[in-house]
Amino acid sequence: MQKDFTKNFIKGKIGEIIFDQMFKEEGSFIVIPFGYERMIPELAQYASEADYQEVIDNIRSAPDFALVSQNRKEVFLIEVKYRSRVNIEELKKTANKIQKRWKLIWMFICTPSGFYFNKTTDLIKNEKLTPLGENWICQEEQEKYLKLLNNFIKN
Repeated sequence: MQKDFTKNFIKGKIGEIIFDQMFKEEGSFIVIPFGYERMIPELAQYASEADYQEVIDNIRSAPDFALVSQNRKEVFLIEVKYRSRVNIEELKKTANKIQKRWKLIWMFICTPSGFYFNKTTDLIKNEKLTPLGENWICQEEQEKYLKLLNNFIKN
């Protein structure tokens, strides 16, 4: 069981690194790591021992990244997920959970077959994933990072 957790944890971190590097390289956004593990590492380390679990849960639900447009007029909060197989029902449950605490969140989903980028509200409503568009990242860069992802992820 611990082996599966560790393997999935590492895959999730690889997905976050892919997102981070791909958007930084594209250059239209400032990429800010936002998850609680990065923002408050001491708190994350002791979270399982805390008597104030509700506070910890609120902080723990923080999205992984903020994307800020170069002109500083747009900010997107992003939750990154790696999935070896797409399960819309499971992703919809995840989106609902995120939506309860953070009203306007986007989900970036890494899969061995491609990248998806949805507002949680759209995923919940439409029950389908939208491929990462070239308006975000050009196809050539997506292919480069997909190949890199697949070099690290072995199902």
